[in-house]
Amino acid sequence: MPVRLLALFTLFAAVLLQGCTLSHAQIRRADALVEATIDRSSSCDRPDHCAVPSPLLDAATRALTDSTAQHPVHVVTLLDDSEPALAARINLIRAARQSIDMQTYIWDQDDAGQLVLDELVQAARRGVLVRILADQLFSFDDMDLLDRLARVSPNLQVRLYNPTFHNAHTPPLEFAAGVLCCFGHFNQRMHNKLMLVDDRIGITGGRNYEDRYFNWDDEFDYVDRDVMVGGPAALQMAASFELFWRHKRSVPLTHLRDVNRRIQADRVAPVWPAPHYRRPLRVAQVQQAAEDPQWLSAWLVEPSMQVGQVEYFSDLPAKTDKPHKQRALDFTHHIMRMIGAAKHEVLLQTPYLVMSKRAQRIFKRLHGSDAPPRVIVSTNSLASTDAFAVYAMSYKHRKRYLKTFGFEIHELKPHAPGPAVDNELANLGMDTTSLPVETASPASATEARVHLLGSRSGSNSRPAPLLSEGRRFGLHAKSIVIDDEFAMVGSHNFDPRSDHYNTEAGVIIYDNTFANQLRRNIMRNTQPENAWVIAPRQPLVPVLSDINQAIGTVSESLPLFDLWPFRYATSYDLKPGCHPMRAVDPGFYTCYQPVGDFPDVALSPKLIITRLFTAFGAGAKGVM
Repeated sequence: MPVRLLALFTLFAAVLLQGCTLSHAQIRRADALVEATIDRSSSCDRPDHCAVPSPLLDAATRALTDSTAQHPVHVVTLLDDSEPALAARINLIRAARQSIDMQTYIWDQDDAGQLVLDELVQAARRGVLVRILADQLFSFDDMDLLDRLARVSPNLQVRLYNPTFHNAHTPPLEFAAGVLCCFGHFNQRMHNKLMLVDDRIGITGGRNYEDRYFNWDDEFDYVDRDVMVGGPAALQMAASFELFWRHKRSVPLTHLRDVNRRIQADRVAPVWPAPHYRRPLRVAQVQQAAEDPQWLSAWLVEPSMQVGQVEYFSDLPAKTDKPHKQRALDFTHHIMRMIGAAKHEVLLQTPYLVMSKRAQRIFKRLHGSDAPPRVIVSTNSLASTDAFAVYAMSYKHRKRYLKTFGFEIHELKPHAPGPAVDNELANLGMDTTSLPVETASPASATEARVHLLGSRSGSNSRPAPLLSEGRRFGLHAKSIVIDDEFAMVGSHNFDPRSDHYNTEAGVIIYDNTFANQLRRNIMRNTQPENAWVIAPRQPLVPVLSDINQAIGTVSESLPLFDLWPFRYATSYDLKPGCHPMRAVDPGFYTCYQPVGDFPDVALSPKLIITRLFTAFGAGAKGVM
């Protein structure tokens, strides 16, 4: 039966591939229809395209003016808090005079996704050239929306990266066929996140366009991070975006089979509707903040800093096609070189602690050196992650991470008070008396599309059920600080998928002050109120403990049947009245108490699946 099923899928995939691309005539007809029906209305006739004042764009312009080839000048702002991160985007969109380039992995149609998309449409209508490049698998899965976007303005263009069988929508059967027939091509996703305005200032990091990335989901939100950079690095961002935009895997809407059919079937241009927000008050608040000079000064201008060297790195599009080509893995290689040169400390924050073979070699060498640097890792617990299958691989290799690599691992608690103190605009001294009274609307239903091996922020799936109640947080930020001297903020998860499949991007900032600020922010997530410590189990009966460790080591090394239940390490929580300390400190076990391998996680299918992936999923680690 499995052989017949595989043959059926293979035949289905072959049929899809034969009719995959559109003819030139089909594309020309759709292009002509778009040209004839596109909305050419304009909301502005001024040379500056009615751009609003922006202290953010002004600072970037000054940095470019003051820069020389030998002495670059940049203005950088760390965007840890979600409301300033969203307000900065809105302000820059409204301030754009020439161009806006958007690159992302996920674009949902919840409040955050609708808000940013509508702001971009309004920018295009006042004369700004807007280009949106989104990964197809998790963006704009709505034919009505794509039909409207194709004809909403001649100044707005949308392309989808690496579409499955040249469709914008991927039903489950086509998803399975894509995996079976052309896994390498299908599995290569564009994970870059970039917003670039007037080639002067850009925002890059971990955030996609979905409520949970901006603290707007009522149940589960991400602890995430971006950095806003104005200055010469914006030109590097522009060059990278242009490479992706012009690549053959970035497909215009009229070249997609399902969108092409919709456009030709709907010969009257659809009207761009006003957004329908579930929580309109908070949308109005962030829009007001985006044009409030005092608020912008307090939350985005004053926290910014002037630095010198900043570099924007990105892997090349379709890096799996020619992985050995120079610069194909540019960003990935540079990160590895940074870590390998560490002298005193590596501080790593990643949602998925699954090391590639190259990363394992680097950390093993560092830990085996005469003066090994301290390696601190901030990552997710099973209680905080929505990628339980990926977490299973981290859980499987805890002993290796602690003993062979010397990691100090801190796993985020699901109700950590640190992330919960994210800033609510209504409490920041803003005048909200003129804003409408909020009435929540039902959330729009979105099809949950699951990643090959569990969610990796590409679906609306939820994390494992908990014993406790309340709003939860999961880590999604990806950053490194090396020796308190330079730091990286970007999209790279430091795992095999980021190494080999997804294209990644980010900035490296060579500045001690910025590195220290980022270090403080990451270390806050490792504090006892926010995270559990992963440490070896305390031996109770020496001989039995030695036998248990020996069996556990053999079990962990097995690619299959890693079934030994008594693992080398477990989670610890600080006892009341004690002060935080490292797991290697002599008094650690006096002040920390074990709380189990999966604290706060209720017995559920996801917990069982996590253990099954630990036992049998090692072969899939490279694509998680």
